[in-house]
Amino acid sequence: MKLLAAMALLIVPVLPVSAAAQAAPSASTAPAPDYRQDSAWLCRPGRTDACSANQDVTVIQANGKRKIEKFKPAVAPQFDCFYVYPTVSNDPTPNSDMNPGPEENLVAATQAARFASKCRVFAPLYRQVTLTALKAFITGQPVTMDRDTPLADVTAAWNDYLARDNGGRGVVLIGHSQGSLVLKSLVAQAIETQPIRRNIISVMLLGTNVAVPAGKDVGGDFKRMPLCRSDQQYGCVVTYVTFRADSPPPANSRFGKVPDAGMVAGCTNPAALGGGKAVTDAILGAKSAGPGSAPMGPWTTDNAPVTTDFVKVPGLISAECVSQGGFDYLAVTVNADPKDPRTDTIVGDVVVGGAVLKDWGLHLLDIPIAMGNLVDLADHQAAAWRGVPYKK
Repeated sequence: MKLLAAMALLIVPVLPVSAAAQAAPSASTAPAPDYRQDSAWLCRPGRTDACSANQDVTVIQANGKRKIEKFKPAVAPQFDCFYVYPTVSNDPTPNSDMNPGPEENLVAATQAARFASKCRVFAPLYRQVTLTALKAFITGQPVTMDRDTPLADVTAAWNDYLARDNGGRGVVLIGHSQGSLVLKSLVAQAIETQPIRRNIISVMLLGTNVAVPAGKDVGGDFKRMPLCRSDQQYGCVVTYVTFRADSPPPANSRFGKVPDAGMVAGCTNPAALGGGKAVTDAILGAKSAGPGSAPMGPWTTDNAPVTTDFVKVPGLISAECVSQGGFDYLAVTVNADPKDPRTDTIVGDVVVGGAVLKDWGLHLLDIPIAMGNLVDLADHQAAAWRGVPYKK
């Protein structure tokens, strides 16, 4: 019982939230928040909030040399990003309230704020299914979570964004875990069949399964939006789940496999959309991968402290989309070299009671493992959407 409770508190849950996110919004009787009020947003451009958190990063080369790379937000961003955060709320109720806690602010600072170097970032608060509800669910306690409200809220926020802010601009949709599941339903129900689809630069659904027919890029969860296979392609979907290459998904994993006959989980490597293995531009937490992660040890053999919240390790991490054992996933390799002074390992596995939950893979690193690639990809695709040559 203690182990199960710890799991609910420390991991980013998916199983019960999947049903929540895929339910029809009409069943919810709770009125949607008023997204005309800026207080209903975790992030909006032009103000100081979670998405204006410091993004300076310490770059550590293989030889141990380091420098601090200062973050520069875009002065006049040419496109927008609409971000929906994963399951993080510690509110005591089955669904969260609309008051952001440190957990919502932290995850937005970690997953969304870096996109502000390229786009205007919008992130609605929403009454997500909480960790409290999932703890009760896992431990067999009665719980009455509203499974329709997350999608209803995000739909209302999206409609408000279109009415007040979009003005014909291109937009990248970004989600992780519960956020990805909510966005997946939003796209299927309210975007890909509507004229607004022409404004969609890309949809980044990370840490969730997106069903596609085996050998094809479209026709499963989405009928019109294909998987992205080039950084010059737009109106497409970027999606993957991550596992260590030397620790593939076990049979009980919920990631990388879909139940529908003839369907597979889509995988698009943001470092190599055309396929193959490539070094990723990982931007990792300096101290850990977040709640549920083991702490990170020294980054270099001299134990020198890192003074920024984020670390870049050029050349250390590679990734490749693979199909193995009935699973499709992004296989992550740490290119360790015991001869150099830089670390030979990274944290990111979900750990409970000292045990690694291998069925969760590197879920905590779904975005950080390719953060730099995702940000640059959004910028490349936005340029293609605007029909202009890409300028870095």
